[in-house]
Amino acid sequence: MDKLSRNGNRRNSRSPIAVCEAPDLLKPRILILTASFGDGHNSAARNLAEALAPGAEVRVADPCHLGNPRINAFLCRAYREITTYTPLIWAWMYRSTDQQDFNKPLPFIAKTEDAVCDLLDDFQPDLVVNTYPLYPYMVDRQFATRRRVPIITVITDSIEVNAAWSRSPSDHFLITDEHTRESLLTQKIEAERSHITGFPVTPRFEKLTPIQADALIHPFKVLFFPTARTPHLKKIMRAILAHDTKLTIVMGRNVRRLFRKVNQVKKEFPGRVRLIGWTKRVPELLSSHHLVIGKAGGATVHEAIAAQCPMLVHHIVPGQEEGNIELLERYEIGSLATDAPKIQQAIGELLEGDAALWREQKKRLTIHSKPTASGKAARFILSKIAKIDPS
Repeated sequence: MDKLSRNGNRRNSRSPIAVCEAPDLLKPRILILTASFGDGHNSAARNLAEALAPGAEVRVADPCHLGNPRINAFLCRAYREITTYTPLIWAWMYRSTDQQDFNKPLPFIAKTEDAVCDLLDDFQPDLVVNTYPLYPYMVDRQFATRRRVPIITVITDSIEVNAAWSRSPSDHFLITDEHTRESLLTQKIEAERSHITGFPVTPRFEKLTPIQADALIHPFKVLFFPTARTPHLKKIMRAILAHDTKLTIVMGRNVRRLFRKVNQVKKEFPGRVRLIGWTKRVPELLSSHHLVIGKAGGATVHEAIAAQCPMLVHHIVPGQEEGNIELLERYEIGSLATDAPKIQQAIGELLEGDAALWREQKKRLTIHSKPTASGKAARFILSKIAKIDPS
Protein backbone atom coordinates (compact mmCIF):
# COMPACT_ATOMS: atom_id res chain seq x y z
CA MET A 1 0.00 0.00 0.00
CA ASP A 2 1.31 3.43 -0.89
CA LYS A 3 1.97 6.01 1.83
CA LEU A 4 1.45 9.76 1.87
CA SER A 5 4.60 11.83 1.53
CA ARG A 6 5.19 14.97 3.53
CA ASN A 7 3.81 17.19 0.77
CA GLY A 8 0.63 15.11 0.49
CA ASN A 9 1.53 13.13 -2.62
CA ARG A 10 1.42 9.37 -2.81
CA ARG A 11 4.77 7.59 -2.65
CA ASN A 12 5.65 3.95 -2.93
CA SER A 13 5.95 2.17 0.43
CA ARG A 14 9.35 0.78 -0.60
CA SER A 15 10.83 4.30 -0.68
CA PRO A 16 13.20 4.93 2.23
CA ILE A 17 11.75 7.10 4.97
CA ALA A 18 13.08 7.73 8.46
CA VAL A 19 10.54 8.68 11.12
CA CYS A 20 11.54 9.33 14.72
CA GLU A 21 9.26 8.33 17.58
CA ALA A 22 7.96 11.86 18.08
CA PRO A 23 6.67 13.63 14.95
CA ASP A 24 8.51 16.87 15.77
CA LEU A 25 11.79 14.93 15.74
CA LEU A 26 11.40 13.81 12.14
CA LYS A 27 14.86 13.77 10.61
CA PRO A 28 15.43 15.86 7.49
CA ARG A 29 16.31 14.07 4.27
CA ILE A 30 19.53 15.00 2.50
CA LEU A 31 20.35 13.74 -0.99
CA ILE A 32 24.05 13.70 -1.91
CA LEU A 33 24.83 13.38 -5.62
CA THR A 34 28.27 12.16 -6.64
CA ALA A 35 30.16 10.74 -9.62
CA SER A 36 33.01 8.28 -10.16
CA PHE A 37 35.22 10.46 -12.37
CA GLY A 38 38.19 10.60 -10.01
CA ASP A 39 38.20 9.67 -6.34
CA GLY A 40 37.56 13.13 -4.91
CA HIS A 41 33.83 13.34 -5.66
CA ASN A 42 33.01 9.98 -4.08
CA SER A 43 35.33 10.54 -1.16
CA ALA A 44 33.72 13.88 -0.32
CA ALA A 45 30.23 12.37 -0.65
CA ARG A 46 30.96 9.37 1.58
CA ASN A 47 32.61 11.45 4.27
CA LEU A 48 29.81 14.01 4.32
CA ALA A 49 27.23 11.25 4.59
CA GLU A 50 29.08 9.83 7.59
CA ALA A 51 29.18 13.22 9.30
CA LEU A 52 25.50 13.96 8.52
CA ALA A 53 24.15 10.54 9.54
CA PRO A 54 23.46 11.34 13.22
CA GLY A 55 21.27 14.31 12.32
CA ALA A 56 19.66 13.38 9.02
CA GLU A 57 18.45 10.60 6.77
CA VAL A 58 21.03 10.60 4.00
CA ARG A 59 21.10 8.99 0.58
CA VAL A 60 24.24 9.01 -1.57
CA ALA A 61 23.64 8.36 -5.27
CA ASP A 62 25.51 8.50 -8.58
CA PRO A 63 23.01 9.59 -11.26
CA CYS A 64 25.55 8.93 -14.03
CA HIS A 65 25.70 5.27 -12.96
CA LEU A 66 21.98 4.98 -12.32
CA GLY A 67 21.08 6.54 -15.66
CA ASN A 68 23.32 4.37 -17.83
CA PRO A 69 25.61 2.02 -15.89
CA ARG A 70 27.38 0.49 -18.91
CA ILE A 71 28.26 3.78 -20.57
CA ASN A 72 29.24 5.26 -17.21
CA ALA A 73 31.60 2.37 -16.48
CA PHE A 74 33.20 2.84 -19.91
CA LEU A 75 33.57 6.61 -19.39
CA CYS A 76 35.11 6.11 -15.94
CA ARG A 77 37.71 3.74 -17.38
CA ALA A 78 38.36 6.16 -20.23
CA TYR A 79 38.78 9.02 -17.75
CA ARG A 80 41.40 7.07 -15.79
CA GLU A 81 43.27 6.10 -18.96
CA ILE A 82 43.25 9.60 -20.45
CA THR A 83 44.28 11.39 -17.24
CA THR A 84 47.04 8.83 -16.62
CA TYR A 85 48.49 8.29 -20.09
CA THR A 86 47.48 11.37 -22.14
CA PRO A 87 47.03 14.23 -19.66
CA LEU A 88 47.40 16.93 -22.31
CA ILE A 89 44.32 15.62 -24.10
CA TRP A 90 42.45 15.76 -20.81
CA ALA A 91 43.64 19.35 -20.25
CA TRP A 92 42.07 20.35 -23.58
CA MET A 93 38.81 18.55 -22.73
CA TYR A 94 38.71 20.06 -19.23
CA ARG A 95 39.24 23.63 -20.36
CA SER A 96 36.72 23.30 -23.19
CA THR A 97 33.97 22.87 -20.57
CA ASP A 98 34.57 26.47 -19.50
CA GLN A 99 32.66 27.51 -22.63
CA GLN A 100 29.83 24.99 -22.27
CA ASP A 101 26.36 26.22 -21.28
CA PHE A 102 25.09 23.68 -18.77
CA ASN A 103 21.93 25.66 -18.02
CA LYS A 104 20.33 23.95 -21.02
CA PRO A 105 19.65 20.19 -21.02
CA LEU A 106 22.31 18.20 -22.85
CA PRO A 107 20.88 15.34 -24.96
CA PHE A 108 23.85 13.02 -24.47
CA ILE A 109 23.29 12.95 -20.69
CA ALA A 110 19.49 12.84 -20.78
CA LYS A 111 19.39 9.53 -18.90
CA THR A 112 21.52 11.03 -16.13
CA GLU A 113 19.04 13.88 -15.77
CA ASP A 114 16.19 11.37 -15.72
CA ALA A 115 17.96 9.61 -12.84
CA VAL A 116 18.17 12.92 -10.95
CA CYS A 117 14.44 13.38 -11.50
CA ASP A 118 13.70 9.88 -10.21
CA LEU A 119 15.84 10.42 -7.10
CA LEU A 120 14.03 13.64 -6.24
CA ASP A 121 10.64 11.96 -6.72
CA ASP A 122 11.55 8.90 -4.70
CA PHE A 123 13.53 10.40 -1.82
CA GLN A 124 11.90 13.85 -1.66
CA PRO A 125 14.89 15.50 -0.01
CA ASP A 126 14.83 18.65 2.09
CA LEU A 127 18.22 19.64 0.67
CA VAL A 128 20.48 18.46 -2.16
CA VAL A 129 24.28 18.34 -1.88
CA ASN A 130 26.36 17.99 -5.05
CA THR A 131 30.00 16.91 -5.23
CA TYR A 132 30.05 16.89 -9.06
CA PRO A 133 29.61 20.15 -11.01
CA LEU A 134 26.94 19.11 -13.53
CA TYR A 135 24.26 18.05 -11.06
CA PRO A 136 23.19 21.46 -9.67
CA TYR A 137 21.96 22.46 -13.13
CA MET A 138 19.89 19.28 -13.43
CA VAL A 139 18.47 19.61 -9.93
CA ASP A 140 17.53 23.25 -10.45
CA ARG A 141 15.63 22.43 -13.66
CA GLN A 142 13.48 19.94 -11.76
CA PHE A 143 12.23 22.68 -9.44
CA ALA A 144 10.14 24.12 -12.26
CA THR A 145 7.50 21.53 -11.31
CA ARG A 146 8.53 20.68 -7.71
CA ARG A 147 8.94 22.27 -4.31
CA ARG A 148 12.32 24.00 -4.30
CA VAL A 149 14.84 22.98 -1.67
CA PRO A 150 18.34 24.38 -1.03
CA ILE A 151 21.14 23.34 -3.37
CA ILE A 152 24.62 23.14 -1.86
CA THR A 153 27.67 22.34 -3.97
CA VAL A 154 30.92 21.01 -2.53
CA ILE A 155 33.77 22.16 -4.76
CA THR A 156 36.41 19.43 -4.54
CA ASP A 157 39.09 21.42 -6.40
CA SER A 158 41.30 24.16 -4.97
CA ILE A 159 42.17 27.56 -6.51
CA GLU A 160 41.78 26.34 -10.13
CA VAL A 161 37.95 26.21 -10.26
CA ASN A 162 36.30 25.32 -13.55
CA ALA A 163 33.41 27.54 -14.63
CA ALA A 164 31.13 24.48 -14.55
CA TRP A 165 31.31 24.76 -10.76
CA SER A 166 31.04 28.51 -10.37
CA ARG A 167 28.20 29.13 -12.87
CA SER A 168 25.93 26.55 -11.27
CA PRO A 169 22.61 27.64 -9.72
CA SER A 170 23.73 26.68 -6.21
CA ASP A 171 22.56 28.54 -3.15
CA HIS A 172 25.86 27.90 -1.37
CA PHE A 173 29.35 26.60 -2.18
CA LEU A 174 31.47 24.72 0.36
CA ILE A 175 35.14 25.25 -0.46
CA THR A 176 38.53 24.12 0.79
CA ASP A 177 40.46 27.28 1.63
CA GLU A 178 40.76 31.06 1.51
CA HIS A 179 42.69 31.04 -1.79
CA THR A 180 39.84 29.21 -3.51
CA ARG A 181 37.43 31.78 -2.13
CA GLU A 182 39.52 34.53 -3.73
CA SER A 183 39.38 32.62 -7.01
CA LEU A 184 35.59 32.40 -6.82
CA LEU A 185 35.34 36.12 -6.13
CA THR A 186 37.09 36.77 -9.44
CA GLN A 187 34.38 34.61 -11.06
CA LYS A 188 31.72 36.87 -9.52
CA ILE A 189 30.57 34.46 -6.82
CA GLU A 190 29.31 36.56 -3.93
CA ALA A 191 31.33 36.13 -0.72
CA GLU A 192 28.19 35.19 1.22
CA ARG A 193 27.64 32.16 -1.04
CA SER A 194 31.11 30.62 -0.52
CA HIS A 195 31.95 29.05 2.83
CA ILE A 196 35.35 27.69 3.85
CA THR A 197 34.80 24.32 5.50
CA GLY A 198 37.79 22.42 4.13
CA PHE A 199 37.69 19.29 1.98
CA PRO A 200 35.33 16.77 3.63
CA VAL A 201 37.87 14.22 4.82
CA THR A 202 36.70 11.26 6.86
CA PRO A 203 35.82 12.10 10.48
CA ARG A 204 38.37 9.45 11.51
CA PHE A 205 41.07 12.11 11.12
CA GLU A 206 39.73 13.82 14.24
CA LYS A 207 40.80 10.85 16.37
CA LEU A 208 44.25 10.34 14.84
CA THR A 209 47.48 11.76 16.25
CA PRO A 210 49.91 12.94 13.55
CA ILE A 211 53.67 12.66 13.92
CA GLN A 212 54.84 15.78 15.74
CA ALA A 213 57.31 18.34 14.38
CA ASP A 214 59.88 17.47 17.08
CA ALA A 215 59.67 13.71 16.48
CA LEU A 216 62.64 11.48 15.71
CA ILE A 217 63.14 11.05 11.97
CA HIS A 218 65.33 7.93 11.90
CA PRO A 219 64.21 6.12 9.88
CA PHE A 220 62.27 8.62 7.78
CA LYS A 221 59.00 6.89 6.84
CA VAL A 222 57.79 7.60 3.29
CA LEU A 223 54.33 6.69 1.96
CA PHE A 224 54.18 6.36 -1.84
CA PHE A 225 51.07 6.22 -4.06
CA PRO A 226 52.29 5.41 -7.61
CA THR A 227 49.99 5.68 -10.61
CA ALA A 228 49.67 2.88 -13.15
CA ARG A 229 51.91 4.90 -15.48
CA THR A 230 54.51 6.06 -12.95
CA PRO A 231 57.59 6.17 -15.22
CA HIS A 232 60.86 4.78 -13.90
CA LEU A 233 59.06 3.34 -10.86
CA LYS A 234 62.04 1.29 -9.73
CA LYS A 235 64.35 4.28 -10.05
CA ILE A 236 61.99 6.36 -7.91
CA MET A 237 61.89 3.65 -5.23
CA ARG A 238 65.69 3.44 -5.19
CA ALA A 239 65.90 7.26 -5.01
CA ILE A 240 63.68 7.25 -1.94
CA LEU A 241 65.66 4.42 -0.33
CA ALA A 242 68.98 6.17 -1.02
CA HIS A 243 68.30 8.04 2.23
CA ASP A 244 67.77 6.66 5.75
CA THR A 245 64.20 5.78 4.92
CA LYS A 246 61.53 3.11 5.13
CA LEU A 247 59.11 2.94 2.24
CA THR A 248 55.44 1.96 2.18
CA ILE A 249 53.86 1.60 -1.27
CA VAL A 250 50.08 1.56 -1.73
CA MET A 251 49.27 0.12 -5.16
CA GLY A 252 45.49 0.29 -4.92
CA ARG A 253 43.74 -0.91 -8.06
CA ASN A 254 47.10 -1.12 -9.86
CA VAL A 255 48.41 -4.20 -8.03
CA ARG A 256 48.60 -6.39 -11.13
CA ARG A 257 50.41 -3.73 -13.13
CA LEU A 258 52.91 -2.76 -10.45
CA PHE A 259 53.59 -5.73 -8.20
CA ARG A 260 56.39 -7.37 -10.18
CA LYS A 261 58.38 -4.13 -10.38
CA VAL A 262 57.96 -3.04 -6.76
CA ASN A 263 58.60 -6.52 -5.41
CA GLN A 264 61.92 -6.65 -7.26
CA VAL A 265 63.10 -3.51 -5.46
CA LYS A 266 61.71 -4.78 -2.17
CA LYS A 267 64.07 -7.76 -2.43
CA GLU A 268 67.00 -5.40 -2.99
CA PHE A 269 66.28 -3.59 0.30
CA PRO A 270 65.34 -6.27 2.86
CA GLY A 271 63.20 -5.01 5.73
CA ARG A 272 62.81 -1.50 4.31
CA VAL A 273 59.88 -1.81 1.87
CA ARG A 274 56.27 -2.60 2.73
CA LEU A 275 53.79 -3.38 -0.05
CA ILE A 276 50.05 -2.75 0.31
CA GLY A 277 47.33 -3.38 -2.27
CA TRP A 278 43.89 -1.88 -1.72
CA THR A 279 43.34 -0.42 1.75
CA LYS A 280 40.79 1.58 3.69
CA ARG A 281 43.41 2.70 6.20
CA VAL A 282 44.86 5.63 4.25
CA PRO A 283 44.17 8.11 7.10
CA GLU A 284 46.10 5.93 9.53
CA LEU A 285 48.95 5.49 7.06
CA LEU A 286 49.22 9.23 6.42
CA SER A 287 49.22 10.02 10.11
CA SER A 288 52.02 7.53 10.82
CA HIS A 289 54.41 8.54 8.01
CA HIS A 290 56.77 11.49 7.79
CA LEU A 291 56.18 12.18 4.08
CA VAL A 292 53.73 11.21 1.35
CA ILE A 293 54.51 11.07 -2.38
CA GLY A 294 51.47 10.95 -4.67
CA LYS A 295 49.45 12.58 -7.43
CA ALA A 296 47.82 15.94 -6.86
CA GLY A 297 44.23 14.68 -6.56
CA GLY A 298 41.93 16.71 -4.33
CA ALA A 299 41.25 13.88 -1.89
CA THR A 300 44.93 12.89 -1.57
CA VAL A 301 46.20 16.43 -1.08
CA HIS A 302 43.62 17.37 1.52
CA GLU A 303 43.92 14.08 3.37
CA ALA A 304 47.68 14.73 3.58
CA ILE A 305 46.96 18.20 4.97
CA ALA A 306 44.45 16.78 7.47
CA ALA A 307 47.06 14.24 8.60
CA GLN A 308 49.72 17.00 8.80
CA CYS A 309 51.91 14.99 6.43
CA PRO A 310 54.18 16.99 4.06
CA MET A 311 53.79 16.00 0.43
CA LEU A 312 55.77 15.62 -2.78
CA VAL A 313 53.67 15.49 -5.95
CA HIS A 314 54.96 13.20 -8.71
CA HIS A 315 51.99 13.48 -11.12
CA ILE A 316 49.51 16.22 -11.99
CA VAL A 317 46.37 15.95 -14.09
CA PRO A 318 46.30 19.29 -15.96
CA GLY A 319 43.30 21.41 -15.14
CA GLN A 320 41.65 20.60 -11.84
CA GLU A 321 44.80 19.31 -10.10
CA GLU A 322 46.97 22.31 -10.91
CA GLY A 323 45.28 24.28 -8.15
CA ASN A 324 46.02 21.56 -5.62
CA ILE A 325 49.78 21.69 -6.14
CA GLU A 326 49.54 25.49 -6.09
CA LEU A 327 47.85 25.26 -2.69
CA LEU A 328 50.67 23.08 -1.33
CA GLU A 329 53.23 25.57 -2.60
CA ARG A 330 51.38 28.61 -1.23
CA TYR A 331 51.14 26.97 2.18
CA GLU A 332 54.82 25.86 1.84
CA ILE A 333 53.96 22.32 2.90
CA GLY A 334 54.83 20.43 -0.29
CA SER A 335 56.37 20.67 -3.73
CA LEU A 336 56.49 19.14 -7.19
CA ALA A 337 59.02 16.34 -7.87
CA THR A 338 58.23 14.41 -11.03
CA ASP A 339 61.20 12.05 -11.45
CA ALA A 340 63.73 10.05 -9.43
CA PRO A 341 66.52 12.68 -9.25
CA LYS A 342 64.10 15.42 -8.17
CA ILE A 343 62.51 13.16 -5.54
CA GLN A 344 65.91 12.15 -4.15
CA GLN A 345 66.99 15.79 -4.02
CA ALA A 346 63.72 16.92 -2.39
CA ILE A 347 63.98 14.29 0.35
CA GLY A 348 67.61 15.26 0.94
CA GLU A 349 66.58 18.90 1.40
CA LEU A 350 63.83 17.91 3.83
CA LEU A 351 66.30 15.90 5.94
CA GLU A 352 69.21 18.35 5.89
CA GLY A 353 70.19 19.85 9.26
CA ASP A 354 68.24 17.39 11.42
CA ALA A 355 65.24 17.72 9.07
CA ALA A 356 64.90 21.49 9.59
CA LEU A 357 62.77 22.03 6.45
CA TRP A 358 60.54 19.05 7.22
CA ARG A 359 59.97 20.34 10.76
CA GLU A 360 59.03 23.79 9.41
CA GLN A 361 56.51 22.20 7.07
CA LYS A 362 55.05 20.21 9.94
CA LYS A 363 54.57 23.42 11.95
CA ARG A 364 52.80 25.10 9.03
CA LEU A 365 50.55 22.07 8.63
CA THR A 366 49.26 22.47 12.19
CA ILE A 367 47.91 25.86 11.05
CA HIS A 368 46.28 24.71 7.81
CA SER A 369 45.09 21.22 8.77
CA LYS A 370 41.29 20.76 8.81
CA PRO A 371 40.59 17.27 10.19
CA THR A 372 37.11 18.39 11.33
CA ALA A 373 36.05 19.58 7.87
CA SER A 374 33.25 17.02 7.39
CA GLY A 375 31.70 17.90 10.72
CA LYS A 376 31.89 21.62 9.97
CA ALA A 377 30.32 21.08 6.55
CA ALA A 378 27.59 18.89 8.05
CA ARG A 379 26.66 21.54 10.61
CA PHE A 380 26.44 24.17 7.89
CA ILE A 381 24.27 21.94 5.69
CA LEU A 382 21.87 21.12 8.51
CA SER A 383 21.57 24.83 9.39
CA LYS A 384 20.21 25.52 5.88
CA ILE A 385 17.29 23.10 6.10
CA ALA A 386 13.96 24.74 6.77
CA LYS A 387 12.12 23.40 9.81
CA ILE A 388 9.96 20.48 8.71
CA ASP A 389 6.25 20.66 9.34
CA PRO A 390 5.43 17.21 10.83
CA SER A 391 1.86 17.47 9.64
